[in-house]
Amino acid sequence: MEIQVNLKQISKRRQSVVPQTCIIEGTPATVRDLILALTDTGVAQYNQNMENAALLTCLTKQEIDDQAQSGKVSFGINYGDQKADLQKARDNAIQCFEDGIYRIFLDDEPLESLDAPIKITKESTFTFVKLTMLSGRMW
Repeated sequence: MEIQVNLKQISKRRQSVVPQTCIIEGTPATVRDLILALTDTGVAQYNQNMENAALLTCLTKQEIDDQAQSGKVSFGINYGDQKADLQKARDNAIQCFEDGIYRIFLDDEPLESLDAPIKITKESTFTFVKLTMLSGRMW
């Protein structure tokens, strides 16, 4: 199934949210199913990129400019040889949602429970927001 997900660009120069299409297995019925399906897809892509890291890659001028704005220009290659563990990634994604590390919105409506049913249409858009803890004093 194809779903629309809003992603923030890394570059500081273009602070915009860009919609992207993600392909997941099946049709998620609950928030938990959605998180697990997206995690499965992400782990598979990461592990595939690890296998393809030996291929010659190059950056376009636009990619170099965008990465320079964020302070680091790289090929995005992980030079370690350890692939992602699917079960650990799934457990972590669920735990982070439960702990409030990120929020999920379906068409601007917050999804607050892992077992909440969701209905996805072709026009549905998901937005994931990573919440940042602020340091400092409370008074």
